[in-house]
Amino acid sequence: MNNNNMAHEPKNYTSHEMRWSLEGKTALVTGGSRGIGHAIVEELAKFGAIVHTCCGKENELEKCLEEWKKKGFKVTGSVCDVSLRDQREKLIEHVSSIFQGKLNILVNNAGVLIRKKSIEFNDEDISTLLGTNFVSGFHISQLSHPLFKASGNGSIVFISSIAGAMAISDCAIYGATKGTHVQINIY
Repeated sequence: MNNNNMAHEPKNYTSHEMRWSLEGKTALVTGGSRGIGHAIVEELAKFGAIVHTCCGKENELEKCLEEWKKKGFKVTGSVCDVSLRDQREKLIEHVSSIFQGKLNILVNNAGVLIRKKSIEFNDEDISTLLGTNFVSGFHISQLSHPLFKASGNGSIVFISSIAGAMAISDCAIYGATKGTHVQINIY
């Protein structure tokens, strides 16, 4: 086979570096210490992004930061309860400081699940679900707007749930808060 024909053969992409790169891009992932958020932090870091994450539990965050450091990932973190407005504001101030006022990627992942029959929910349960699953991500997106403008581009991702698209008996209120992610258009 000559070299001209080789250009038309499909490539076998086996490593992150060969597919595409996020080298030099900045990312904020809320709720990055467990589950989907943890996996997102690792994937962004593998592609070369400089990642900042937050979670509400300091010991959990420290354990993850040590793990990522051993893997050579560029990840920083801070303790933040995203359901609290003042902590969201401090988070974005901190992110702005470490990323020199620029942000390329925001992943609104932090969330909470309360499983009950709808009739059993009280005002505090509903406020917790709305505040954490919807208001926090929307507000962090608003606060991040100047950082996206300064970077010249950006992407916002809301991590939803299948419960946001279909009814699940003991997750109706949770599902309603996750369904907001499907409807939202920040800009």
